[in-house]
Amino acid sequence: MIIDLPSTSTVAISKKLVALRQDTGAMALGRVLTLIIVVDEQEADEAIEAANDASRQHPCRIIAVVIGNKRGASRIDAQIRVGGDAGASEVVVARLYGPLTEHGRSVVIPLLLPDSPVVAWWPSEAPVNVSKDPIGSMAQRRITDSAESKNPRKSLLNRADTYADGDTDLAWTRITLWRGLLAAALDQRPFEPVIEATVTGGSDSPSTDLLAAWLAETLRCKVTRARSRAGTGMISVRLERRSGAVDLVRPDGTVATLTQPGQPVRRITLARRATAECLADELRRLDPDDIYEAAIRKGLARVGRSSPTASEAVREGDAPSPKEAETEARRIARAQPKAGSSAMVAASDPEQSPGTTTTVKKAAARKLDEAKSARAAKSETPKAAKTARSSTTSKAKAASSKAAPSKASSKAASSKAASSKAAASRASSSKPKAPATAGSGTTEGSGS
Repeated sequence: MIIDLPSTSTVAISKKLVALRQDTGAMALGRVLTLIIVVDEQEADEAIEAANDASRQHPCRIIAVVIGNKRGASRIDAQIRVGGDAGASEVVVARLYGPLTEHGRSVVIPLLLPDSPVVAWWPSEAPVNVSKDPIGSMAQRRITDSAESKNPRKSLLNRADTYADGDTDLAWTRITLWRGLLAAALDQRPFEPVIEATVTGGSDSPSTDLLAAWLAETLRCKVTRARSRAGTGMISVRLERRSGAVDLVRPDGTVATLTQPGQPVRRITLARRATAECLADELRRLDPDDIYEAAIRKGLARVGRSSPTASEAVREGDAPSPKEAETEARRIARAQPKAGSSAMVAASDPEQSPGTTTTVKKAAARKLDEAKSARAAKSETPKAAKTARSSTTSKAKAASSKAAPSKASSKAASSKAASSKAAASRASSSKPKAPATAGSGTTEGSGS
């Protein structure tokens, strides 16, 4: 949703924001900072679009101060963007005309989010001293872009002279991937110091100057800055060591090749970073960048004053050939059509002497024999226990079988005795009674 407020004031803009918050909900609760963009009319839309993309990672309120025609009466033409037209943020575009163009700070202050950090960004031309600028003085971070200025080299030197804590430049952010790859390459064997370095890039590339300054300050060696035609950007870096050179070459602006002694050539995706990506990186930190400070204040002075052309550096053997690197990249792509162009920098296997290898093999064989013996002993123990249990069971069965006949014979004897007793009782009952005695007969006769 886009709401136009022509010929308005900061009070009217603030009231409209409050009304929108009441109508659409608490749209400002998730904002983490206020991003102020100071830009000309010609570059306003591109800068706002980049800020919208960056706000998807860092939700914020974007206040675009668009400097219009400085002639005529003072006027503010405002525009409020919310919803899909503002990414993950809310955008306030304030176009200033007349004498009001010199008072951007007064326009911005009523629109700041309360209790939140302030970041100022100049997408193209920036003030001579951004930390002393009325808008820059109230910002914790001040972001410039020397690559978009009319004289990049002069702008970079000016940033070095007027540096203050919180200053940074998108030309520095664009070489983050280059610095990471070079640092990873030097973290591998052999761990040798860099004797000399050559950085090649466009004559109008402040990123090339900053990379050379960073190498000079970090490695404390001789660094030569070779120049190619304007508009080519970063092309190559060569780090000379006793064991050989480390070459990182990007001939086409998209895919680079990394060459190290004793390792195969690698193809690495190293495309030029978009402005929105660089801006999002800078919004991740609000503290001073110490590495950038050392590079711009001390490293630039360490870079050699002589600046040969890229062809001269290649001819003298100080810089790698971009054509050869491009040919090698195509060869690798044809040899591995299914592999991606991005490859991680991997360390090579440590070198081993033949004696060490033999010792390791013997130790491994001994450990294997011990493991087999322990496994065999472990398997025999359950078998012995099982045999003992089966023997005990057999003995118990034999004893029970011997006891069974005795019980049977006892039972048979008992049955036989009972039968004999029954037969005797039957025999006694079947005998005739004895005749009467003489005494008994006399009694009978006397009675009759």
